[in-house]
Amino acid sequence: MTRPLTRTAGVAGQPIAHSLSPLIHNAWIAAAGLDAVYRAHGPADAGEFEALVARGRTGHLRGLNVTAPFKEQALALADVVSPAALACGSANLLLFDPGGVSADSTDGIGLMAALAEQAPALEVNGRPVVVLGAGGAARAAVAALIVAGADVAVLNRTRARAEALAADLGARVAGPAVPETAVLVVNALSVSPEIDLSGLPDDAVIMDMTYRPLITPLLAAARARGLTTVDGLAMLIGQARPSFSALFGVDAPDTDVRRLALTALGESGQ
Repeated sequence: MTRPLTRTAGVAGQPIAHSLSPLIHNAWIAAAGLDAVYRAHGPADAGEFEALVARGRTGHLRGLNVTAPFKEQALALADVVSPAALACGSANLLLFDPGGVSADSTDGIGLMAALAEQAPALEVNGRPVVVLGAGGAARAAVAALIVAGADVAVLNRTRARAEALAADLGARVAGPAVPETAVLVVNALSVSPEIDLSGLPDDAVIMDMTYRPLITPLLAAARARGLTTVDGLAMLIGQARPSFSALFGVDAPDTDVRRLALTALGESGQ
């Protein structure tokens, strides 16, 4: 009998050496006892990323997670696009099948999973939330929160970009400050913003999609104010779970990948 080929998947981005995805996925692979491997790919440019996708089309890869700067290109190269990826305007997951390339986005799932894990008392349905930023990460957050029934406002330094995102997804535009009625503030910027948290409700939640450092200046300020915080690592793991299921055909095992990731980040005391 011919032994089945090892299922191969990975993550593509640039830079990619910092990615925790191989650590997370390979831990799940080992725990599930799968004949599979998950590798990091660092295409130098758009041309090399397109060549990697072409390799996937030949059957050499089951799929790819995709991170910056290739998420929009991943969407453009796909033959089939999920509603979530279409709403985000980008894809963080490509699956290669004989029929073509399918694009999806699990970022919104990851965001909601992180909120459920670290802020379980939060209810966003019908309540005001604010998303900081107007890039791809912000689009994923806005799309997921709107599906959850939240009254979403977008706050961005360049108001025109916030207006464009809000118009696309059915959100509002906030500014120039975070509304004091917000029960959730999500930072989708690559940097930690300086915002006034003093007027927010005592049960407000502050989330930062960044996980390097794990406790960003925004989260530190929120903790000092006594607010509940949600970190970017919870979102990373939350979006990885549905990716793993799609790539390998089984649910992610109940393995403490957060502990492994914290050790890799040098944050094992958190």
